[in-house]
Amino acid sequence: MTRNDEFASETKTAYKLITNEEKPPDIKYEKENSWVAGVQMFVSFLLAGFGMVAASLLLDVVQHWDVFTKVSEVYILVPALLGLKGNLEMTLASRLSTHAHLGHLDTSLGSLVIGNLCLIQCQAVLVGFLAAMAAVAMGWIPEGQFDVHHALLLCASSVLTASSASFVLGIIMIGVVVVSKKLNINPDNVATPIAASLGDLTTLALLSWIASLLFKSIGTSALLPSIIIVVGAWLVPVCGYIAWNNEFTRQALDEGWVPVVSAMVISSAGGLILDHTVSMYSGIAVYQLVINGIGGNMVAVHASRLSTQLHTGQKEGSVIGSTTKLLLLMVIPGQLIFIYTIGYLRAGHTSTTPTFILVYMSAALLQVFLLLTISHYMVGWMWRMGMDPDNSAIPYLTALGDLLGTALLGVAFSILYVIGDKDSDVGD
Repeated sequence: MTRNDEFASETKTAYKLITNEEKPPDIKYEKENSWVAGVQMFVSFLLAGFGMVAASLLLDVVQHWDVFTKVSEVYILVPALLGLKGNLEMTLASRLSTHAHLGHLDTSLGSLVIGNLCLIQCQAVLVGFLAAMAAVAMGWIPEGQFDVHHALLLCASSVLTASSASFVLGIIMIGVVVVSKKLNINPDNVATPIAASLGDLTTLALLSWIASLLFKSIGTSALLPSIIIVVGAWLVPVCGYIAWNNEFTRQALDEGWVPVVSAMVISSAGGLILDHTVSMYSGIAVYQLVINGIGGNMVAVHASRLSTQLHTGQKEGSVIGSTTKLLLLMVIPGQLIFIYTIGYLRAGHTSTTPTFILVYMSAALLQVFLLLTISHYMVGWMWRMGMDPDNSAIPYLTALGDLLGTALLGVAFSILYVIGDKDSDVGD
């Protein structure tokens, strides 16, 4: 049996496990031009990247707010919540992109919208609560002190941020996929980067604003955060019931919890690293969202395209190979544009020297290379195991992107500090 015959057999078996149908639909595709795909991806990365730069600049500002300086556990929430929103919106974009290729948007748009909005609302609120509990634990264990007011602040901020952001971003992502399909743009190339960048900016802005407001009122009354937590607890079963009874989201609700929760734990570990490094290197905050966001965008596009390829019964080979090369090539110009944008705005607390660019770029390239390699094997393995990669792969991959990005960025700044690049007052 040849490799292509083995792949066809695996595809048929996995497709039946995932969809309960005998074989992928007989849909004819025109071969996608690599340059067209590259332009679509790069433009979406630029738009997404400037959204991430805006989020990075925002983090550079809000890190000096009272709620961030006096409740340091909020730092642990940042990568966890941003990773959560990126995961939910990017898996939504990946699922909808596959449905677009299969023609379901033309026949069942209403059912897809309702089911997916309820699904991500259910996931967002529950995992937002778990992220807050993880932040409380990670802040409490090293210090040995538990502050109930801080715990209520973190929990209410996380739940309300996750709920409101999931609804707004879910609506936007549905619109992006529908419009992309109508304009004959492959949604796999553009939807996931836009999802990630909008998720970062919107979620960080909401978290900072909500946490700041609750911080001002938490000393006088615990009623408001308690109400927020109770309403969030009511939303989970209601939205979960609707998603379970929807044919398009039942499987995602069933198998999507472990990846999302696992991703939250991995991202929280990245948050712990950020909480440590930001106190040592003030310049790291503004670059953390950029390196993590771009790495997450790259690997999400790779996983989304590979998943669509598997769902539609296409053969493995040059499509994904050319995508991998294009994505790696995009890292250098993309990161340079964002580095010089941050430097021009004098927001990074670090001079944009050739040494800094070399060390930072090495970390970024290593992160993306590792992520794309892991993505190739993980998506294929999930498909063979009968799991839908649209629901399961992206949360793991973006969380690993957060962890690798934060860790490698910490190493990069340590190297810069050791060799004498210590100008941390640039943005002050």
